[in-house]
Amino acid sequence: LRQLQGQIDSDWSSVLANLEAVRSHLLNRKAMFANVTLDADNWQLVQPHLANFIDAIPAKPVNLHQWQLAGGAVNEGLSIPAQVNYVGKGANLYKLGYHYHGSINVINNFVRTGYLWDKVRVQGGAYGAFCKFKKQSGIYTFLSYRDPNLQNTLDVYDGTAHFLRTVEIDEAELTRNIIGAMGDWDSYELPDAKGYSSLSRYLLGTSHEDLQKSRNEILDTTVKNFRDFADVLAAVSQQGRVVVMGSGDALEKANGANGNKMVITKVM
Repeated sequence: LRQLQGQIDSDWSSVLANLEAVRSHLLNRKAMFANVTLDADNWQLVQPHLANFIDAIPAKPVNLHQWQLAGGAVNEGLSIPAQVNYVGKGANLYKLGYHYHGSINVINNFVRTGYLWDKVRVQGGAYGAFCKFKKQSGIYTFLSYRDPNLQNTLDVYDGTAHFLRTVEIDEAELTRNIIGAMGDWDSYELPDAKGYSSLSRYLLGTSHEDLQKSRNEILDTTVKNFRDFADVLAAVSQQGRVVVMGSGDALEKANGANGNKMVITKVM
């Protein structure tokens, strides 16, 4: 952006050419999906107008790209003038040997609303703390928001495996987290959200059978699933990538601790 800002005054023709190149890649009806959610009668009214609109968009061959992270995965610190931090750590669980099981939704609900809430938010003073898993990519992430800590939060993330191995989980606690996971999995959707979910499942090739299998695994989650997943998170603690945006002093202080050597960049 800094380079572009300078070019606007000195070399506008190059800037314009780059913007037009971006437009030509983005506006291509052969790489386009239209997601429409409405009743059948109104669809008859909308469809001709939508077809005319799509037909007016340029069409050209679609080039598929396999994006690669430049330079490989590294721990990274982004320095900003702030007294709080946004602390992330994650890894691709599939590359660590994990095979998806619906119980991960229950475990994440338990970790997010209990362990991370207590350690990072209540005791650590952060505004928020989360753990997320993307089934399609296999990416698992720990995240904190407006966090006065940095290294302490990373230590909490790395301690999740031990927590899952040792915590006592009774039947009531297990049931409560199964209900919480099911609430997220099958949450109520208004028509626009239903349309978006339908499009997402179409693009990802997710079938009704896939969804039901995950539901069954959520409902059948046991304490053993928690113990087994601890081994996966232990691998994340050893091999996960750290990315932090926050105070330069905190980044420098934490840099190199527990092997978390970060490439630090001042961005503001």
